[in-house]
Amino acid sequence: MVEVVEIPVELTQFQLPQAVQDRLHLLLDRQDQGHELSLAEQQEATGLIELAEFLSLLRLRATRVMKQA
Repeated sequence: MVEVVEIPVELTQFQLPQAVQDRLHLLLDRQDQGHELSLAEQQEATGLIELAEFLSLLRLRATRVMKQA
């Protein structure tokens, strides 16, 4: 059985809020500059990266679905 899932057009535009992107960049820049991140900061950065990747995947799939429609 094929299940049809409707994807809102808005998903093609969805991204991390600017403040969250800025925080992620700050953490990654600090790490790139040789500063050791605390365990909490490492976990935060990992979580934000995973969220950004998930949102990118959602955007790509939404865009693909919209093109097929």
